[in-house]
Formats: sequence, C-alpha cells, structure tokens
Amino acid sequence: MAQVAQAAGTATALERLKQKSRRSAPGQVWHFLVAYPVVPGFILLTLLIVGVFGNYMYPRDPIKQSLLLKNFPPTYGRTTENHLLPADDRARIGKKEFLLGGDHVGRDILSRIIGGARITLYVSVISLGTGLLLGASMGIMAGYFGGWWDEIITRAVDMWRSIPFILVALVVAGFTPQKSPWVLLFLLSLVAWPPFVRQVRADALLIRSRDFVAAAKIAGASPMRIMLRHVLPGTFSTILVVASLSVGGLILTEAALSFLGAGIPDPYPSWGKSISDGRGYINDAPHVIFYPGMALFLVVMSYNFLGDWLRDKLDPRLRQIE
Repeated sequence: MAQVAQAAGTATALERLKQKSRRSAPGQVWHFLVAYPVVPGFILLTLLIVGVFGNYMYPRDPIKQSLLLKNFPPTYGRTTENHLLPADDRARIGKKEFLLGGDHVGRDILSRIIGGARITLYVSVISLGTGLLLGASMGIMAGYFGGWWDEIITRAVDMWRSIPFILVALVVAGFTPQKSPWVLLFLLSLVAWPPFVRQVRADALLIRSRDFVAAAKIAGASPMRIMLRHVLPGTFSTILVVASLSVGGLILTEAALSFLGAGIPDPYPSWGKSISDGRGYINDAPHVIFYPGMALFLVVMSYNFLGDWLRDKLDPRLRQIE
C-alpha cells in the first residue's frame, strides 16, 4: 500500500510539472500572482512604510487649512485653471503640493491620507495585538482546563458578542470630556479578542488529548508550562490566520466610528473622518472622498486576501492543488 501511495504521489507531481511547463509566460505570471500574495503584500508593505515614516513624507502640513484652497481639484503635476488663486500660486501648488487636491477646508488630501495610514497601522498593531493576547490566552485556558473554566469563558464570549459595540462606542465618545485616539484603540482592543477565543479553544481541546501532553503531566510539568511549551505552539497557525482575517474588520470599525464622529478626533487625520467630511461635497468635489475611500478599500482587501492565502497554506484540508 505504501508503494502504491508513493507511486500515485509521484504521478501527481509529474502531472503538475507538465501543467506548469505548458503555461505561457502571461499564464505563469498570473499563476504566480494567484499562488502568492504579491499585490496584497506590496500594499501592506507600503502601509507599513508610510505609517512609520509618514512624518518625513508629508508634501504639506495635513492640519493646515486654507479656505482659498477649498475643494481644490487634483492636479497630478499640472496646473489647474479657473480657480481663486493667482496663476503663479496655482502653478506652484499644483506642481508641488496638491497632487490629490484639497478638502472642504483646504487641507491637502494626500497628506491626510498619509496621516491616516498611521492611525490604520496603530489599529493593526495595538488593537489587534491586545485582542490577540487576551483572546488567545483565554482560548488556551478554556480548552486546556475545560469544566467550569471552559463554561465561564465561553459564556463570557457569548455575552460580549451580544453587546452592540457601535452604540457603546458612541456613548463612551459622548461622555469622554477630552477625546483621544487611545480611547478608540482601547475600545477596538475590547472588540478584537472574541474571535480568537473560539478558534484557539478548539485547537487546545485537541492538543490536550495528545500523548506528549500526557507525558508532560506524568513528568510533573505545571499547567502553565504545558500551556506555554506544548499547547501554544500548536495554535500558532490558527492565531495567525484569525489575526490576518480580523484586522480588516477592525480597520473598517475604526473608519465607521470616525465617520460617525465617535472615532479619531480633530485634528488627527483619519480615512473614515475624511470620508465623513467630504460627503456633503460629493457632487462638486468627489475626489475628497474617493482617495481616502480607495486607500481604505485597498488595505482591507489586502488583509483579507492575505488571510485567505494563509488559511489555504496552513490548513492542509484547504490547500489548493497548484
């Protein structure tokens, strides 16, 4: 039977090689882009670079206002006619600073997008990281100990998921005298942990019944050591997949709260707030909401594609035949 299985595997591998050799050059490029997250990786790498080094990349102060530049149209390196500014100022601003135009109070949209990337990066790292630590810890404890621990943690997750988070965030924002981005990051951390609990708990339930866990118990290892040295490594792939699939939802939640006025306060730039500020001028200046909306769409799409790719690669049951 082993020889038959080995022969079948060899035949399958040869068939894959034949299929790859029959692909044309464009087909090979397309297959490479589908098999590996090249485009999402490039977008997320750009987000990381812009979020970290954004202070050195601003073409203009993202907070500075100028009513003469209200809804200034995109120039893409060329001058713009029929505007309130003199011709010399139009040429200077059009070529150097207002590449994507200005918003309803004359702030540079490109600088606002660069500043909003930092908020998005904070959401990706701080909120998701806090939720990951809390959710993964609770999931491992529920799966390993079982019994009352499992019942209490599972019911806590059920009750927490039944709370209308948007309404809670609006109430907190209304009663907070001095709004700060850290208040929003704290609220997003609270909503980030439930998805990790259920998935990690399922893995921990399977791992605790393995022979190496029983051997560790017989050797006298403490529950904490067993969870850290034996259970946690077995859940790494699940944690990674859940994190990559959850971060897009957290970014959209931050944008929705900023859109409703309960998220990032002024004068901090945010993509959701930029969309909210420009919704009243969508007919006259659609570029005010188009570029922040496109940045939000590309980042969330990239995180979702990366999560799907990781799930397919790390779960043998979902791995696609190349």
